Amino acid sequence: MTDNSKRRWVQLVALSTLAAAALVACGKKEEPAPVAAPAPAPAPAKPEPLKVAFAYVGPVGDGGWSFAHDNARKALEAEFGDKIQTSFVESVPEGADAERVFRDMASQGNKIVFGTSFGYMEPMIKVAADFKDVKFEHATGYKQAENLRTYDSRTYEGAYMAGVIAGGMTKSNTLGVVASVPIPEVIRNINSFTLGAQSVNPKVKTRVVWVNNWFDPPKETEAATSLINGGADVLMQNTDSSAVLQTAEKLGKRGFGWDSDMTAYGPKAHLGSSVINWAPYYKKTVADALAGSWSTGKAWWGVKEGSIDLVSIADDVPAELKQKVETVKAGLKDGSFAIWKGPIKDQAGKEMLAKDVVADDAFLGGIKFYVKGVEGKLPN
Repeated sequence: MTDNSKRRWVQLVALSTLAAAALVACGKKEEPAPVAAPAPAPAPAKPEPLKVAFAYVGPVGDGGWSFAHDNARKALEAEFGDKIQTSFVESVPEGADAERVFRDMASQGNKIVFGTSFGYMEPMIKVAADFKDVKFEHATGYKQAENLRTYDSRTYEGAYMAGVIAGGMTKSNTLGVVASVPIPEVIRNINSFTLGAQSVNPKVKTRVVWVNNWFDPPKETEAATSLINGGADVLMQNTDSSAVLQTAEKLGKRGFGWDSDMTAYGPKAHLGSSVINWAPYYKKTVADALAGSWSTGKAWWGVKEGSIDLVSIADDVPAELKQKVETVKAGLKDGSFAIWKGPIKDQAGKEMLAKDVVADDAFLGGIKFYVKGVEGKLPN
């Protein structure tokens, strides 16, 4: 092969290679650029907690009324977790100071405000009118508004059961009650305590000393001492501290806890404690508010709803008295027993409820008389 022939052959091979490469290149599909993954959707904003505020008439450490309300507030936090945020102000006097506290609570974004004392009624009515977007709940009152609801516990049921024990345990047949302020709630409890005692001991009489305050341990102590000096050997109180039970312990008499279990304050004197469990009502109220189904009105819960009980009955109370209490409790729960069923007479002998007539809530809410067996005169 000549040099020219070799050169021509190499050129042909090179051209063939280029053509083949061109054909391959023309047949190759270009890969599309990868598509970026969509950004994750932002997490939905966490709803703001429902703010719930409480006003207490006494200190949370009173061992009684305010202590019971605060225990229920804690139960709310355990139930609803971060869905709610609670706060409280303790030792709020009834009157002008209460209005300021309620106004502050509403201004600070609280959407439910609980006022836990009777004397808060007028301040709450006034403040509720200025904060229509806030739900107000007033304990033991009787005035409602479109955004103000009232609620109460049937403390007279606990008083009656305590009376059953007291009537069976007294040796002097004289019972004593240290009372706070002369409103139907308190008068009803004194009478129910007496009716319970009379159900097992018709000879019983009840003496009352009024201290004109809800929480005043020195006055409560003085009143309890006076009752004991006057012959009472079993005491009950419708005040907010443990002072009465402590006095009974000190002076060798018997007594009861009120609103909370007070066993620890007088273990030798303690016959039982009439307790209030506010948690069921508070849980329902908050659940209704969260669901948008809250409405005004009134509620009055007792043994039937799990709000009232007599607990920690002393070991030396006879079995038949304990059984009587259990029978009463069961009857209150299923509606087969009524505490306020006639005939019931006042202390002057006037018939207030005829035979077999059962008092309705309107009657119970307006009691302003002592039943037969209660001594002394009602304060004006």
